[in-house]
Amino acid sequence: MKERQKAIIFDMDGVVVDSEHLWAQAEYEVFTALGVEVTEELALITKSMTTIGVASFWYERFPWEKTTLQEVEELVISRVIALIEAEHCEIAGIKLFLMQLKAKGYKIGLATNSPYRIIPAVLEKAGIADYFDTIASAEFEPHGKPHPGIYLSASKKLNIDPEYCIAIEDSYSGMLAAKMAGMKVVAFTNGGSAVDLSLADHIINEYENHEMEAFHALL
Repeated sequence: MKERQKAIIFDMDGVVVDSEHLWAQAEYEVFTALGVEVTEELALITKSMTTIGVASFWYERFPWEKTTLQEVEELVISRVIALIEAEHCEIAGIKLFLMQLKAKGYKIGLATNSPYRIIPAVLEKAGIADYFDTIASAEFEPHGKPHPGIYLSASKKLNIDPEYCIAIEDSYSGMLAAKMAGMKVVAFTNGGSAVDLSLADHIINEYENHEMEAFHALL
């Protein structure tokens, strides 16, 4: 009897590429130029939001004139792409890890709150575009994470039921989204994390030298 097809679905920021500090830099540059008083405390609240959500968050507190939310969003996205292209920011070992998953017969997906325009820049930077069977961006969803919609969309595109999917996440909101979609969750810490990992079925600190057996045991 043929073994059932299974999938690994990756978050992007903090899981495929170490870009959270790049987002913080881009948002600081764009919003301060608009007269926003960006504080560390308030910026922490926006970390898990979509880009348009972040723009709305700051506009409600420090409304600016002339520039629309969509235009501001595009300014942030363009700056993030420029920083990604200029920085060495791909997560160590990600390419080999994807190769190993492919060799084991897993389908590979990407499910991110980031706008779609950033995704090709990230995958090309890391040299891993060819390993992904499907891509899902919250830009095309009614709601971003922690809503499960983006993970349900990814599993539907892969034609694999959520119960046979593992999500790799680095944030609590992402783990919650995957859990609510009915998936197993692997938390990726990249060597250290202050995030609540209580929803994780398994935890990995790095991709290099990680044993594949733990993944097989989850599904």
